[in-house]
Amino acid sequence: MVRITLVQGDITAETADAIVNAANSSLLGGGGVDGAIHRRGGPEILAACRALRASHYGKGLATGQAVATTAGRLSAEHVIHTVGPVWSREEDRSALLASCYRESLRIAAELGARTVAFPAISTGIYGWPMDDGARIAVETARTAALAPVEEVRFVLFDDRAYAAFAEQLHAP
Repeated sequence: MVRITLVQGDITAETADAIVNAANSSLLGGGGVDGAIHRRGGPEILAACRALRASHYGKGLATGQAVATTAGRLSAEHVIHTVGPVWSREEDRSALLASCYRESLRIAAELGARTVAFPAISTGIYGWPMDDGARIAVETARTAALAPVEEVRFVLFDDRAYAAFAEQLHAP
């Protein structure tokens, strides 16, 4: 069974086999977690993303999908980029958010990753309510982690995010 851990801090400072990037569909960097990973990881990540765009992902990466690149200067072997959905009051997009976690874990397993560090996907600029985002993340990690993944680590930026994930992790 997979071990789920919580850390409050900066995902770019984590040491893991794979670090998940809450990317935008262009794969070419952006704000928030995406920008931080590209800045700290260095030009190798951007070069790998450009190569993906020039080959299989000419139109970008679809919401809910994931793809891996080098981790550049990060303390990881791989960065797994996934595009989270923008939250909507009118449309239930929770299956797409769950897909981000599930697809990232599938790719991590294919890469042989034992430790995978995730941010709280879609809960920043994409507006997903933190409590619901935490519920989807924890439920999906519990059910979707595949061998050889041993640890799913949620790296949460602030007290509010940490509290929401802790509540879900310890819920009966």
